[in-house]
Amino acid sequence: PFMTVACDVKAGWAERLIATTHVNNTARVQTVSPEDNASYHALITAFNDLNGSPVVLNTSFNIQGQPIVETPLEAISTFAGTGLDAVILGPYIVRKPETPRVG
Repeated sequence: PFMTVACDVKAGWAERLIATTHVNNTARVQTVSPEDNASYHALITAFNDLNGSPVVLNTSFNIQGQPIVETPLEAISTFAGTGLDAVILGPYIVRKPETPRVG
């Protein structure tokens, strides 16, 4: 439940998990059970069903020079100023409107 230990990434997975694998072929793993967080576990399960990887990247939400996001208002403000396509706030998915492509 806590990312306190770096574990070796199994052979064949480092290439699939580039964003979560350190240069020394380790990763700080955090497990999520349905009992601890049913919604997050369901999200990870659905992600695995889509692409065969039961792994998501857990990182702090902030942009360079700004403190870590702590409130929904800060999340929306930070989201608006980034290149992110969507942000999940509790049961809500907030998406930016698609910009028409020229050309």
